Amino acid sequence: MDESVKRRVWAVLNGDDGSALGVAVNAFILGLIVLNLGIFILETVDPVYERFSGVFRLTLQFSLVVFTIEFVLRVWSSTAAPDYAGPLTGRLRFLSRPYPLIDLVAILPFYLGAFVDLQFLRFLRLFWFLRLFRRDRYVESRRRFVGAYRAQREDLFVASAGATTLFVASSVLMYFVEHAAQPVAFSSIPETMWWSIVTLTTVGYGDVVPVTPLGRLLGALTALGGIALFAVPSSILAAGFVKQAGESSTADRCPHCGRRIDDSDHPVRRG
Repeated sequence: MDESVKRRVWAVLNGDDGSALGVAVNAFILGLIVLNLGIFILETVDPVYERFSGVFRLTLQFSLVVFTIEFVLRVWSSTAAPDYAGPLTGRLRFLSRPYPLIDLVAILPFYLGAFVDLQFLRFLRLFWFLRLFRRDRYVESRRRFVGAYRAQREDLFVASAGATTLFVASSVLMYFVEHAAQPVAFSSIPETMWWSIVTLTTVGYGDVVPVTPLGRLLGALTALGGIALFAVPSSILAAGFVKQAGESSTADRCPHCGRRIDDSDHPVRRG
């Protein structure tokens, strides 16, 4: 009985059984995480915080109880998974994974509030947002992302090296071009790097701008280079994702007819 309950709890918490209860539990947890992220943001608005501080505090306390119960249930039921078999060693293996550690780091300090700075506790609530990526249902998507990065890492390295070269070169050139005209704004190459980074990212705050004709020409070329700075790595990763998606879609197809093996009328499935 105990093992069957553990398997049921583990399946529900991880959304593996596809039941209405599993969907509802995971949707509730995800919604609570998003709600707390919104509250975390709104707390920095003084008029909103002064008016709704009581509601925010009750929501935080309720969320702590829910996340604590979820964490305890996950640790308790983890031995139902083959990878975590064993009442002690299995749970220790489970707790050594990154996401259970994130859960523990995000929850435990709130119970030690008397010994931890409150501002630090507010910062730790950002860890709750990371729990959005913990869902096991996203494991295939994470695998494709990692696979795309690994497949294209050499191209990405070349693109990153080119972007770094462009960043340093534009900073050095702009320093020598603009330093005489603006000795304060372009006082050194490290100071000029601020202008370079905001120009390459096409943000352009406008607090530091070139005023000489040659400086403006260099600024225009740097801004155009900033477009390529993001376009090239993005296209490389996109190509990697397309390749990974193609490989995953053909992995479960019959090598003879090209149809998916899990089709109900496929001969392999029927036989």
